Amino acid sequence: MTQNIKFLTVVLSALLLVSCGNGNKNEVPVADLIEEGDLGKLRERRDALNADQQALTSQIQSLDAAIQKLEPDQGALITTHTVNDTLFKHYIEIQGDVKTDQNVIVYPEYQGTLTRVYVKEGQRVRKGQILGKIDDGGLSSQLSQLEVQAQLAKTTFERQKRLWDQKIGSEIQYLQAKTNYESSENAVNQLKQQLAKTNVTAPFSGIVDEVITDQGTVVTPGQGLFRVVNLGDMFIEAQIPERYLPTVIEGKDVEIFFPVLGKTVTSKVKQTGNYINPDNRTFRIEVAVPKDADVKPNLNARLKINDYTAENAILIPLNVISEDANGEQYVYTVVPKEDGSGDIAIRKNIETGLTQGDIVEITSGLELNDALVIEGARTVQDNQKVRTLENQ
Repeated sequence: MTQNIKFLTVVLSALLLVSCGNGNKNEVPVADLIEEGDLGKLRERRDALNADQQALTSQIQSLDAAIQKLEPDQGALITTHTVNDTLFKHYIEIQGDVKTDQNVIVYPEYQGTLTRVYVKEGQRVRKGQILGKIDDGGLSSQLSQLEVQAQLAKTTFERQKRLWDQKIGSEIQYLQAKTNYESSENAVNQLKQQLAKTNVTAPFSGIVDEVITDQGTVVTPGQGLFRVVNLGDMFIEAQIPERYLPTVIEGKDVEIFFPVLGKTVTSKVKQTGNYINPDNRTFRIEVAVPKDADVKPNLNARLKINDYTAENAILIPLNVISEDANGEQYVYTVVPKEDGSGDIAIRKNIETGLTQGDIVEITSGLELNDALVIEGARTVQDNQKVRTLENQ
């Protein structure tokens, strides 16, 4: 120990002498030399300063070595975390849009003037309720005439049938009466069907979202009259990469976030598609939307789908994992030295599973209650003496 102190004293003295030697008051300041612009003097001063710098660096290294000899090796300073198991839920995040199968534009089936509009925008309607009326162009009068003719044909047929049942009259007369009656009935039914097309009805129960055509307008088939929407059975449609086909299945939990509304709701996967899109290698899913007056068709949504769950998973931070030249991933744990003189870091090769944010699941390589190195994980070496912050 005495020799080490003497060595350190000699080194300090030498450094002091060099420092004093470099402080020559007669030397021209560097700024003045630069201003003077003499290339030879500038190079001379630079070489001198480089030599001084090298000498100082060498002396500092000698001092560090001396200090290291004098100081006891207390080990690298680290922090640790005790490995335990916990519930791990992995999610995939995907974009989707709110859809509804009951969002349609109602078109007329008959050409004519829209004589009446019975509803207004925002009004709730029932399935089959009349929304508007188109002028029938005289079909009602024609129907009345046909009904009178049909009634006469019916009476004639019934009388002819009674006679035929009594073996009175010819079979031809009976068949002609029957044919006339049936033809009249068919004509009446066809005209009633045609007349029914002049009534524009709701295809399902819902809300009249828009009245597209005003009353008094001449309309034709293919021209939109009303938009009817049912908000009671909406869903979110999304496209999922095919690699998730085994894990994203019906019944999986989903967290839905609507950015525009700032609202989050929970739901489940309602349906998965049976077709892989060859253009982007995805399949379609539907997620049920809880009834909510604020959610509208085509609203954008962000989905977090729980595709994997582990009840007793070992999770560690990603930033404590290192990788060697062979691609092996490893971490360090702390164990006591055999002689009881402290702790050392031990390298452990690991295998990882899924990641979620900045944590990763460890599938092998770590055991419960292992003391995992956190701070200092990138700098410690295998079998290096360490000390934790808890011991300071």
